[in-house]
Amino acid sequence: MNATATPLIDGFGRLHDNLRISVTDRCNIRCSYCMPEKDVHFIDRTEILSFEEIERFARIAVGLGVNKIRVTGGEPLVRKDLPVLLQKLRGIEGIRDIALTTNGVLLAEQAQALYDAGLRRLNVHLDTLDRERFRQITRRDELDRVLAGLDAAQRCGFGPIKINAVAVKGLVEPDVVPLARFGRERGFEIRYIEFMPLDAQGIWDRGRVLLADDILKLLADGIGPLEAVPDPDPRAPALEYRFADGRGAVGFIASVSRPFCLNCNRIRITSDGMLRYCLFALEETDVKSLLRGGASNEEIAAVVRRVVSAKWLGHEINSAKFVAPPRPMYAIGG
Repeated sequence: MNATATPLIDGFGRLHDNLRISVTDRCNIRCSYCMPEKDVHFIDRTEILSFEEIERFARIAVGLGVNKIRVTGGEPLVRKDLPVLLQKLRGIEGIRDIALTTNGVLLAEQAQALYDAGLRRLNVHLDTLDRERFRQITRRDELDRVLAGLDAAQRCGFGPIKINAVAVKGLVEPDVVPLARFGRERGFEIRYIEFMPLDAQGIWDRGRVLLADDILKLLADGIGPLEAVPDPDPRAPALEYRFADGRGAVGFIASVSRPFCLNCNRIRITSDGMLRYCLFALEETDVKSLLRGGASNEEIAAVVRRVVSAKWLGHEINSAKFVAPPRPMYAIGG
């Protein structure tokens, strides 16, 4: 952050230093809780931010105190020449951490190039190790490619590698324990993400959420006792636990049962250049028109400040006031 810059603090005193950048809304799988199987309407490619526009916005954000970036999609690895963007982002002074979230289907082919571009941290989406259930969930037969991608990433030296598993009740209970065992054996941290109301088909219902407490019980019964990780980062979204025998850790993104809104430090920019202060926000601010319309860096920075200043207290997912955002997860950015 510039010495004279004021930190990005909202009306509730939350400091924002984490930027999520979506590079595409396209994806090469069709998870049943996220996207329709057919007739998906994607953003026109001319409306997607270029690498140069993303880099410029990231530099402006870093000038306001952002020091962590996560690249997401859709599926970011379907974006051509993604390592070029990562190199651009790595070149911005002030960024301490860059991470990537991927479904892993294209990871084996791209792992080395991503590593050479300076990327070190990965989150790989994987709900099951069972091939038939993988096909049922994703509507694609790509489990072998995802596992090959994890192997390739480990060979390249990526770390930490975390596995994101979406917890849908009545669907993934058989996979909870096997995934944790897989993580214990291979050195991956499994993160169970409570199913959120961000699907494109409106199928979410609170009764379909496999809650963190239920998963903890499955793990304790199936593997052994867990204990909360001491002195956690209060602004980290995951509740972290480790197995009492010292072998492995798991995390929970419990947005439904244990919202972490009061500690949120994130802002998001969608692949088509819309700035959002929350994944669940009902409004968004057009930054692309500023980037393409001749606005100065100072003018764009002022818009970022206004968006953060107007940030709400939280998404109210557990109240009757909750309204799902008009865009699904793949169009917002994970």
